[in-house]
Amino acid sequence: MLGKTYDSQVCSIARSLEVIGERWSLLIIRDALFGGATRYSDFQRNLGIATNVLKARLDGFVEAGIMRRHRHSEQSGLHEYLLTDKGRALAPALVALSEWGDRWATDGEPPILYTHSVCGNEVGQQTVCAHCGRVDDPAEIQAVIGPGMPAGRVPREA
Repeated sequence: MLGKTYDSQVCSIARSLEVIGERWSLLIIRDALFGGATRYSDFQRNLGIATNVLKARLDGFVEAGIMRRHRHSEQSGLHEYLLTDKGRALAPALVALSEWGDRWATDGEPPILYTHSVCGNEVGQQTVCAHCGRVDDPAEIQAVIGPGMPAGRVPREA
């Protein structure tokens, strides 16, 4: 298994993986976002995940601010795990991963469709240029140095 940190990587993808990169993480978030799961028992039943792994993931999400722990009942001592704005902001990434999986990792028709709850039409992810609009060819997307890159990591020009 990979380490938990990617100290040598100066990249927002690597930083994201430190928080949500473990194999169960996105499935837990998927069930919270789209399946209505809030209780420990919901996640355990839906995913069949080992209890120690589930506890570690939920605790990590609370610590990272992706979920908050809310006491479900004073009498039972049970808690719900509710997504924060930070956690709900992962929805577009999950829709994009689902679309990729529908195209490249699934035989046949998509097993799940995402729809807009207001009008019922299908929801999808797009890569959009602020000037030109939709970008359909991934070869047209390039990575360039951003303002958050540490000065010592910027390549020198020859």
